[in-house]
Amino acid sequence: QVQLVESGGGLVQAGDSLRLSCAASGRTFSSYAMGWFRQAPGKERELVCAISGRGTIAYYVLSVKGRFTISRDNAKNTVSVQMNNLKPEDTAVYFCAAGPDGDPGFLRGDYWGQGTQVTVSS
Repeated sequence: QVQLVESGGGLVQAGDSLRLSCAASGRTFSSYAMGWFRQAPGKERELVCAISGRGTIAYYVLSVKGRFTISRDNAKNTVSVQMNNLKPEDTAVYFCAAGPDGDPGFLRGDYWGQGTQVTVSS
């Protein structure tokens, strides 16, 4: 069982930066791929970025490539995403998720955080 708690959301202007963090419980954090999903009103939840258990492979959806960077610290059981040059279309609730290790581009969210709101004004 893994419990996930996100932090770092907020209201920013276009072009600003935010850093989301997710703290995980459990002793086997490095055995999970971790990722960030987001869901905007009226839209389906989408995988934004993910990282393999050892942090060697990362995945980014095309719309955030070059702007978002995902990282993890297995010693601290944390995963973070640095979001730069934010755009209004990045506005969504962002969820931290954990799933079986493997290709992070196919992350299956077995465990979920409660979500944190990111709002980007134009």
